[in-house]
Amino acid sequence: MARPSELKVFSGRSNRPLAEKICEDAGVPLGKVDIENFSDGEIWAKYSENIRGDDVYIIQPTHPPADNLIELLILIDAARRASARRVTAVIPYFGYARQDRKDQPRVSITAKLVANLITRAGADRVITMDLHAPQIQGFFDIPLDHLYASAILVDYFRKKNIANLAVASPDVGGIKMARSYAKRLDADLILIDKRRPKPNEVEIMNVIGNVNGKNVLIVDDLIDTAGTFVNAVKALKESGAKEIYGACTHPILSGKAIERITNSEVTSIVVTDSIPVRKECSKIDYRSASRLFAEAIIRTHNNKSISSLFDVDKDKN
Repeated sequence: MARPSELKVFSGRSNRPLAEKICEDAGVPLGKVDIENFSDGEIWAKYSENIRGDDVYIIQPTHPPADNLIELLILIDAARRASARRVTAVIPYFGYARQDRKDQPRVSITAKLVANLITRAGADRVITMDLHAPQIQGFFDIPLDHLYASAILVDYFRKKNIANLAVASPDVGGIKMARSYAKRLDADLILIDKRRPKPNEVEIMNVIGNVNGKNVLIVDDLIDTAGTFVNAVKALKESGAKEIYGACTHPILSGKAIERITNSEVTSIVVTDSIPVRKECSKIDYRSASRLFAEAIIRTHNNKSISSLFDVDKDKN
């Protein structure tokens, strides 16, 4: 007689502190897996416990370097070859999501490539949070559960009870997210029109909406070099905004991002721990997404609906 399928959670090396918090919130131990690098940099992984017939969850955000993605693929493949019943890739931050279309000739749609790699490696399901483009869900030929950090970040700003608040999107692509925040915070909606002459270079052109004398919350799914964010702060200040705050799911913070944020006029930014902290900044506050992922894992294991975790704006208009 076959034993019942057990819930087992493992972590790669890209964000083990988050994996430990998720397991603590879920009330399950973090499984043991040995991961090493050969002298030439190749990654080797071995599960240190029996997972045959088990429901395996692998927590691994795929932010740079590319080793984080390769490590996830190796862990998925190893779990599949160890006869796990079901393998779920828990990807708090899905890297390469910005390359989701052919916006120039002769370029890769890398987000689709990564989705194919995860599927072909043997994943049965993916759980992720705040994809850069929600339509990337359609790149996967396996079920994908898309969680939203707004469940965490909106509550943070509700408790701050900021008067005369407006919510701003730094570009047209983020308008749906900004509308969702504005609706929940009972705030006005502002749009910042931008043009990008080169990758990672942004020129702010115009603030659409009245921000004079208002406190403004800029919401975005990620902050990379902070060029877009800091230029948005500058444009809002020049338009008469008072205090400016930020809400961001994925704090990539590459290059001179910390320096730019520190020297900007933003009051504070709140982010999640989907990506580990690389350098502290006095203007950045962290909120953990562990409970959100823990609940998603438990419900998925028990074959229960997780639609209540999808904190989305149901207004399609």
